[in-house]
Amino acid sequence: MENDIRLRRLQFRAWHRGTREADMMIGSFFNRYGAGWSAAELDWFERLLEEDDVDVMAWAIGTQPVPEEFTGAQMEAMKRLDYIEIPG
Repeated sequence: MENDIRLRRLQFRAWHRGTREADMMIGSFFNRYGAGWSAAELDWFERLLEEDDVDVMAWAIGTQPVPEEFTGAQMEAMKRLDYIEIPG
């Protein structure tokens, strides 16, 4: 139950970033992968949510280097951008 609460809280934070673009990128990323993450991966995502959206988005699209603390498999998954569905 505690993990369910954590997941719901993270999903809310991922989808309420302040701009539609950040909501789509960060929220969709969480929706695609979040349910399968380990506790350590959820910790990583919580730290990511503390960062400025413009930085997170720049890391994901490759216009800024990714800080060491965020490098790894999760950031590589985020960089693929295959989790974003563009509404028609």
